[in-house]
Amino acid sequence: MKFSQLQLTSPYLKLEPLSFDKVDPTPLDNPFLISVSPDAGMLLGIDESLWEDEKLVNILNGTDKLEGSDTFAMCYAGHQFGYFVPRLGDGRAINLGEVNGQNLQLKGSGLTLYSRQGDGRAVLRSSIREYLMSEAMHGLGIKTTRALALIGSDTDVAREQWEKGAIVLRLSPTWVRFGSFEFFNASRELKMLQELADYVIAESFPHLTDEENCYLKMYAEIVKNTAETIAGWLSVGFNHGVMNTDNMSIDGRTIDYGPFAFLDDYKAYYVCNHTDTDGRYSFTSQKGIGYWNLERLAVAMSPIMNHEAAVEVLDEVYYTAYDNEYFRRMTKRLGLYEVDEKDRHLIDSMLGRLENSSIDFNLFFRKLSRYDGDKSSILDIAVYRKPLESWLDDYDSRLKKETLSQEERHQKMLAVNPKYILKNHILQEAIDLAKADDFSMVNDLLKVALSPCEEHEDLEHLCKPTPQRAKNIKLSCSS
Repeated sequence: MKFSQLQLTSPYLKLEPLSFDKVDPTPLDNPFLISVSPDAGMLLGIDESLWEDEKLVNILNGTDKLEGSDTFAMCYAGHQFGYFVPRLGDGRAINLGEVNGQNLQLKGSGLTLYSRQGDGRAVLRSSIREYLMSEAMHGLGIKTTRALALIGSDTDVAREQWEKGAIVLRLSPTWVRFGSFEFFNASRELKMLQELADYVIAESFPHLTDEENCYLKMYAEIVKNTAETIAGWLSVGFNHGVMNTDNMSIDGRTIDYGPFAFLDDYKAYYVCNHTDTDGRYSFTSQKGIGYWNLERLAVAMSPIMNHEAAVEVLDEVYYTAYDNEYFRRMTKRLGLYEVDEKDRHLIDSMLGRLENSSIDFNLFFRKLSRYDGDKSSILDIAVYRKPLESWLDDYDSRLKKETLSQEERHQKMLAVNPKYILKNHILQEAIDLAKADDFSMVNDLLKVALSPCEEHEDLEHLCKPTPQRAKNIKLSCSS
């Protein structure tokens, strides 16, 4: 099936009109296709080349519509940097409809009722970042929205300077956010709050339909999913940058890629967003912020479920789910397969030593995946060698408890420790080339993003070390 042959439905439009704004996309000037992800296309049942679909660009640009598409923007509220904003919504994203369990959305497609002081556009720079990072997070095995295609244009968009407009076609099983519930609770539209909850159960938690205490059970699953996703972020050194409640997906997946970053040298309190002057969304703070955001969701859902019971669920589920998932992922990264609760201390002490050593977080694990007892293979990539030496002694002792051979351990570790990480310096190179109409690096990065642990001999240059001047830099929210 071709993409242009898809037939969509829009179940969200069965909710009350206050939930959305019916709006058509505003086309860009002279649109052109930059990149497509056939891997994401498989989610829609597309088995013909996206590149050869002659209607693809026009559909992304809004001049053509898929059959059944009834375009709209969604309304929601949110806590932004801790402060409640009663109405936000899709200010530059327009939903096309749903097919095969995926909701299609154009980001950067023009003004909506919720654009406020914005222009409804997304620039090429931020669109490349969102497109690639959506697919990279999937490649790392962490729940995320996906990106099917990216188009550029000749449309000028004003930011700190004039940039070109672009549109990303995003996919997700749901676009409902924590802030969606906050909107209806704050506006005291309690009937609509319950209707939204029923919609979310049908869309994301159908096994809870007709269950007793279904809203509380749904909340428990949201808590668990959110905790596990954030644990995944920290296990790979990912800093989201803007964990506002309107940027939290109701099914727990990663959503809305703005000023994100992967750690270069390990720094627990690294802040990737220069707007975040208080460090609210620093790397290590993400665990606690996830809990805080879920507290806000419990308040928003309190008219339809017992709030005290929800708080108990949050306390019982969140940190346990987070710790178990983080421990599971980190022991795999370290090649530890025999159960040993002392490994939690080994992991904690490792993080402190990494910070004191000034060493690249993910490169450390990739090097460790071939570690044979020769400490120089690890210490040579550290600025300060001594902090890691004694930890490697502890690691050597711990490996003696493993029953796998060294070769088997190496194979397993190489399969989970990525060689290719889309750090900001390498993304910026792709962006700079794209501004000069060379999109080859965007497509090369897509390839390694989807299979980051594999060896790509022709793309070795994409895993080069971060230049000192570009390490752990901060980025703007502007997009």
